[in-house]
Amino acid sequence: MEEKNLKISIAHLYPELLNLYGDMGNIITLIKRCEWRGIGVEFEQIHVGDQIKNHDLYFIGGGQDKQQEDVAQELYSHKSELTAQRDDGAVFLGICGGYQLFGHYYQPHDKDKLVGISLMDAYTIAGNKRFIGNVTVKTDFLTPSTLVGFENHSGLTYLEGDSKPLGIVSVGNGNNGKDGFEGGRYMNVFGTYLHGSLLPKNPHFADYLISLALEKRYGEKITLSSLDDKLEFDTHNSLINKAY
Repeated sequence: MEEKNLKISIAHLYPELLNLYGDMGNIITLIKRCEWRGIGVEFEQIHVGDQIKNHDLYFIGGGQDKQQEDVAQELYSHKSELTAQRDDGAVFLGICGGYQLFGHYYQPHDKDKLVGISLMDAYTIAGNKRFIGNVTVKTDFLTPSTLVGFENHSGLTYLEGDSKPLGIVSVGNGNNGKDGFEGGRYMNVFGTYLHGSLLPKNPHFADYLISLALEKRYGEKITLSSLDDKLEFDTHNSLINKAY
């Protein structure tokens, strides 16, 4: 199937509230890497009060506790349709606060628990230490296997059940600073604490997400054509195992 005949739909959930540390760069990367190949993109921003339509890929960024409070109940009101989309193969990427809301709950300090939408089996509690700095992660499903990014969080996330980590931390703290894991994944749902933004410095992960979204739409695996990623991988390689 020729790429010029393909298209995917991408939704950005609550960009006015959850969009810290350059998270919008992830959307730009996904759209541009499709357009450079001639793949059509239908893009929609979802705001508080909007209905959520069926899409191939959903993205949600990070935010502080106040912004998470503003989003949590709204997001939960769409739990059933988002769960149905997950089960139908839709791709989800959540960064930091968005990642936390993909789990069962986030428990802040001295405030009510924020109930998540349980797209993956995980939970988060507020910690007493802030994790800030560069992170390098070794995955078992990407080529090249490394992911690089920047963490800035005090939430401690713990994976349970069938949720797997995005990878193993070689530099940085990851989910909780204890178990050596960073991020989580279940089916086509991916969550991570990596800002910076993540996908411009990890084009292989961006392409992996695009491939999954195309497979969801067309029901078959589609091999993406290569792009000139020298600049992207020069940046990526310069950050591997580089402590902040």
